[in-house]
Amino acid sequence: MLEIMNRSQITEQIIAARLAKGLTWQELADAIDKPVVWTTSALLGQHPIPAELGETLAGLLGLDPEVVPVLAAVPMRGGLTGPPTDPTIYRLYEAVGVYGPAIKELIHEQFGDGIMSAINFSMDIERKPHPGGDRVVITFDGKFLPYEWNSANRA
Repeated sequence: MLEIMNRSQITEQIIAARLAKGLTWQELADAIDKPVVWTTSALLGQHPIPAELGETLAGLLGLDPEVVPVLAAVPMRGGLTGPPTDPTIYRLYEAVGVYGPAIKELIHEQFGDGIMSAINFSMDIERKPHPGGDRVVITFDGKFLPYEWNSANRA
């Protein structure tokens, strides 16, 4: 009986195949005409990949076609359960810890009572040359969702 790999095992294969083939995340994103941040996140297990795109990526990476339905399934998202130990991820966690309350206040002041969606969302990462050392620019672009009281939903 054939054993179906789980998403975590497939992610390990994706990472190993990408490195073995010398492919960049940008090259993979270009192959399916999707943003690099979304593609990288999807290949790391955070988004479902439509089957036709999954077939293209599996082919480029030399993966078995049987991974495509697993890639297309809605994943369990998230995974951070406390302060992360990876230094890069920890610095983002630290930045939100330091600036999160200010970001919250400014969203409320400029938009009203609500949140930035992480579902209706895009993100970009770029390198910005700087005399003191290149800068990392991360742009979050999320739809503002106001909190709404709907008296028609009262029980």
